[in-house]
Amino acid sequence: MSETYVECLVARKPSMLLSFLKMLLIMLTVVFVLIGMVFIPGLAVAAVTGVAAYFATMNANIEYEYLYLDREISVDKVMAKSRRKKANTFSIDQMEMLAPLNSHRLDSYRNQNTKTLDYSSGVAAQPEKRYMMIYEGNRKVIFEPNAEMVKAIQSIAPRKVFTD
Repeated sequence: MSETYVECLVARKPSMLLSFLKMLLIMLTVVFVLIGMVFIPGLAVAAVTGVAAYFATMNANIEYEYLYLDREISVDKVMAKSRRKKANTFSIDQMEMLAPLNSHRLDSYRNQNTKTLDYSSGVAAQPEKRYMMIYEGNRKVIFEPNAEMVKAIQSIAPRKVFTD
């Protein structure tokens, strides 16, 4: 049995609001540490803003790693290049269609009120690199595979994958 293994890493575009919040919380933490040297309650506030700054930093720098192995696509969320969390797993057998985000083949699915999962960089490029996968008829998955991954999926399910 031949197994195909393809890996792809895509960095998510950082949110300006989250970047601003991260910097604000770091500055507040420094200010409250300085205040805490004089007044003890300032250290408690500094601890709270420090924890909030940590979580803002973790969520400001996000990458998605796609792994295609043995008829299955696995998506992992990498936060701040230090923590990895399994986001989702998709079986090619339950996939209905895979096409570029701006493809006319997705027109019949665009107005459906279904759950949309976005595991892409969030940047619309020319030509469009993001793909939409219709999964089990009730989920739309947006991700950004490389050409090698699309070719590997197309070799398994040629009637479900479009590259136009």
